[in-house]
Amino acid sequence: MIRAASLGIDTDLLQYSQFLRSQGIKHRIIEESGQQVIWVGSELEKQFVSTSLPQFIEAIDTGRLPATAPVNRSSFSGKPLLNAILRAFIASPITLTLITLSLLVAAVSVLGSQAARVSFLFYPLIAPDGVFALLGDITSLSVLLKTLTPMFLHFGELHLVFNMLWLWYFGKQLERIQSPWIFLSLVLATSFISNTTQYLYIDYNNFGGMSGVVYGLVGYTWVVHTFMPRSSLLLNNNMFVFFVLALVIMEIIASSWIATAAHVGGLVSGLVLGVMAVLYYRVVRRQQSISRR
Repeated sequence: MIRAASLGIDTDLLQYSQFLRSQGIKHRIIEESGQQVIWVGSELEKQFVSTSLPQFIEAIDTGRLPATAPVNRSSFSGKPLLNAILRAFIASPITLTLITLSLLVAAVSVLGSQAARVSFLFYPLIAPDGVFALLGDITSLSVLLKTLTPMFLHFGELHLVFNMLWLWYFGKQLERIQSPWIFLSLVLATSFISNTTQYLYIDYNNFGGMSGVVYGLVGYTWVVHTFMPRSSLLLNNNMFVFFVLALVIMEIIASSWIATAAHVGGLVSGLVLGVMAVLYYRVVRRQQSISRR
């Protein structure tokens, strides 16, 4: 955890602790060497404490917040929902941007029922005869971008909701421990590999979804969690098995409706990239966990 603030033991921090909990900020207040020390989980939460704690103490000192009165959340946070969204965006900008773009595409295409409206997002019609022939056909930036954009296409409510929930679950964890550029590279790599695998497998380009990326994040997170548990990523073996079994069941029950190759391509690429990340951080940087530093 991160040391956010310290102050004398004569200050009653009970209500401030209640206020932090009301904002969804997990914290601990510990007495150390005659001081009360507030510990939080991230730099963003540290900044929030640095800003709100002086205001809180001033409010008590000036009588605007009686010691026995309940905490008025709006006195410190303005509009709680707006602030919560802002804090989430600051902490996970890439993940929320991906979610926002997917929702916009879903709205324009009416959840894929009017896919022609967003046909410019389809995978490009390039050589499907093999990996090398396909790579040789990627001759411009626009063609390269179109190998990525199918991830924003979704077909139906369940497809969209499933992908967005898991994208948020894994994305916010990985953005917390890695730089934005590394996380973005992970997303783009798994998107390209999963989309390309699906295109080569079915030989047409009317497909889409964030599932390949999600499965890529699953594979990556599982490897890092297994071999570098100090990174504090939330994905145990049971959850990993659930995703693999779900993939097998979807292939058996609804193979004609599911982009199975994209799922498999994403999962395998995530596993490989996870192994590369573990080797880099443990062997090259001599670290026991992945961090932004």
